[in-house]
Amino acid sequence: MTDTNQPKTATTPTQEQVVGNAAPSQAPKTQAGAGAELTVQDLNVLKTIIDVASQRGAFKANEMAMVGATYNKLEAFLKIVEQSQKDASKTDAPAGDKPTEAK
Repeated sequence: MTDTNQPKTATTPTQEQVVGNAAPSQAPKTQAGAGAELTVQDLNVLKTIIDVASQRGAFKANEMAMVGATYNKLEAFLKIVEQSQKDASKTDAPAGDKPTEAK
């Protein structure tokens, strides 16, 4: 028998998945249906929701460690995504945008 109370963990996406350059065979499949989509913006909203809820006392004392750990993971993930997007935008700049040298 399998234990259904085992926590499910998410893996860190590759840079190709973060910036949208993943091959079609590597694209993550949605479980809830074709319309189910979770964006980086949605994750930022979730981070804000956790912050506001904790400030308003929505969590019990014994829940705070789990909420805080989840918040920290989410924040770290969003920083990785933000850095990956910055790196990708630097490398994807068109050749015409590069400054020309004075002669």
